Amino acid sequence: MQKQSIIKDYLTLCKIRVNALILLTAIVGMFLAIPGGTFLKTFAHSWCGFVFAILGIGLLASSAASINHYVDAAIDAKMQRTKKRPMVVGSITGKQTLLFAYIIGVIGFVLLYAFVNPLCAWLTFFTLIGYAVIYTCFLKHATPQNIVIGGLAGAMPPLLGWVAVRDAIALEPILLVLIIFFWTPPHFWALAINRREDYAKAKVPMLPVTHGVGHTKTQIVVYTWLLAAASILPYIFKTSGLVYLIPVLLLNIRFIGMAYKLKRDPQNSNDMAMFKYSITLLMLVFVFLMLDHALTPYLQHWCHAKVCIALVR
Repeated sequence: MQKQSIIKDYLTLCKIRVNALILLTAIVGMFLAIPGGTFLKTFAHSWCGFVFAILGIGLLASSAASINHYVDAAIDAKMQRTKKRPMVVGSITGKQTLLFAYIIGVIGFVLLYAFVNPLCAWLTFFTLIGYAVIYTCFLKHATPQNIVIGGLAGAMPPLLGWVAVRDAIALEPILLVLIIFFWTPPHFWALAINRREDYAKAKVPMLPVTHGVGHTKTQIVVYTWLLAAASILPYIFKTSGLVYLIPVLLLNIRFIGMAYKLKRDPQNSNDMAMFKYSITLLMLVFVFLMLDHALTPYLQHWCHAKVCIALVR
């Protein structure tokens, strides 16, 4: 039981649920980097590179999460949501956390550099620095816009997945980065409204603490609209089709509606519902991107065949 408990503690350091979403967006980035309809064939020939890319990105993301646990241990002890984390309760020491972060970070970087490509390795490493050092150590405590600025690091996985396959930066993954970038503020600010007393106690300058709940709600509304606009960009730039656009528009309409409902509610009873829905929304946006990329070539072929038959008749 003790061994299982230790494994569970180290998995907690990795923030498995958060990193599962990160890896999903990275995998979609990889999927979109391959011409539609040829993913399975390409994967069959290059499956080793795909596996190492997922492992490498996942290990570096887990390393960044572990460093976040180390840096925020004192803050975590003051917050209801995080007071049972391994370093807070003492089941894992600070030295063990840093050693763990170092080992899995080095392994992840080596896997990406040796078996994927150096560009992907360095971009993933700088993403780690952006989150674990720039955001966690500085921005988080320096400005209420910490989530907005620091959100760029969390938005990088689709680009990392694309670069793992193409070894180059392109417009398509940057559009996906923008989606996550504009998704991040309403996602975290909805949680921050719910946990504002904890953030105030820990002296973390989150927007609801420094500018009030009313101002934060207004900003949430603004960013849900920006997210909706960013979500249309893949269609506008012809990197996705209607299989993606229609359901994603519906998802964003509901998100905007929840933002207005939260803004009008003085009791903030919708804050956690909005936070949880935002996770579902992002996951489904990327699932529909993948479905669209997989199905569009077949739909186009089917439509072309129907047109040809009609002309013959």
